[in-house]
Amino acid sequence: MPGEAEVMDQPQQPSNEATTVIDDDAQRPPAADEVTAEQPAMPAQAAPTEPPPWRPVFEDPPAESPRPSRKLSGALVAAILAAGLIGGGVGAVVTNQLDDNATTVTSTSAGPVRSVPRSAGDLGSVSQVAAALLPSVVSIEVSGNGQAGEGSGVIISADGKILTNNHVVAAAANGGQLRVTFNDGSTAPAQILGRDPQSDIAVIRVDRTGLTPAKLGNPADLVVGEQVVAIGSPLGLQGTVTTGIVSALNRPVTIGTENGFGQQDGNTVIDAIQTDAAINPGNSGGALVNMNGEVIGINTAIASLQSGSGGQAGSIGVGFAIPIDQARETADQLANGQQVDHAFLGVNVAAATPAGEPVSGAYITEVQANSPAATAGLQAGDVVTRFGDRAIDGPDALVAAVRAQDTGAKVAVTYQRDGQTKTVEVTLGARSEG
Repeated sequence: MPGEAEVMDQPQQPSNEATTVIDDDAQRPPAADEVTAEQPAMPAQAAPTEPPPWRPVFEDPPAESPRPSRKLSGALVAAILAAGLIGGGVGAVVTNQLDDNATTVTSTSAGPVRSVPRSAGDLGSVSQVAAALLPSVVSIEVSGNGQAGEGSGVIISADGKILTNNHVVAAAANGGQLRVTFNDGSTAPAQILGRDPQSDIAVIRVDRTGLTPAKLGNPADLVVGEQVVAIGSPLGLQGTVTTGIVSALNRPVTIGTENGFGQQDGNTVIDAIQTDAAINPGNSGGALVNMNGEVIGINTAIASLQSGSGGQAGSIGVGFAIPIDQARETADQLANGQQVDHAFLGVNVAAATPAGEPVSGAYITEVQANSPAATAGLQAGDVVTRFGDRAIDGPDALVAAVRAQDTGAKVAVTYQRDGQTKTVEVTLGARSEG
């Protein structure tokens, strides 16, 4: 679940006629101790240029019986682990049903474009990258709790540890089954070592040795426009390779998470790498790879247009991946049976003041007592505009910026109070998820 790594409670979703809301009864009210960024109300009428809808990258088989029809507004659809995106730093909120689970997704503007020359060492071609990585990417079949589907995973150790998304394996978390198919066609059952809904990361293990672990890269070296390769099992097509570029970096993307019973378990925010490499349902948990043959992200969410009445559609060139440095840290803790630590600031944030006036930044509505924010002197009513070297244009941007930090990190926070701009150093705390 999102938030205490970033904020203090989960606000209610606002009314939003410019977006699609389906099956409000499925929206779980937040617990008192959750945290996430509040979203502003949208205009009463949607603009003609609505953002594209978002789809999951977890492949679900067709239902055995027809599902009841759902009322949709416009052409917007969203599903588990999908993310909405519009420009100018304004968040979009979209909900839809996938196997009767409501999902809320939002996104804001990305970080600044960097122009840094790449170091030498490229393998030279997409085919060489694919040859190097295909033995390290697997297909994962999941069943349990009345659900079934497919995703992808990345081998991270020779003794059988595999990194994937939490939403890929959640259905098998309570007595379900996992089966992994390797690039050579062989298969093996798998067990969940650990999973973390807040970061959407999970680690599973097969009883096999001598596997080929993927080489992991450094997302900090990425630049917008550089070529990347996506490898996974979209639509059940194992070992599929697609290519594109890094479209944006530090894209704050809010996505729904599952609890293993086919129910929503709150929202989480990823500090995503955006790519136009073709990613489709089934790519979840697979690899986003640079031209050095290094995994730099775990593919997690895509944007797509609705296809027919309730049908699924493919990629339209906007996909999102969790940076591998963030995924690796969580995976190490999960693989070792440890609780996962998340960076913690201790504030509630919103996109507007209580009077409804929009702000350029993250408006602090509340500061938790004895939190890192309180210790640093931040107060309710402050508007955070920078966090470290990152500009903050809204609540999700602050949540994602905190999420990208290590616990205990010292970060300069710039904020506005009473018309004055001030900067204070904050030492981030830690919150553990069991």
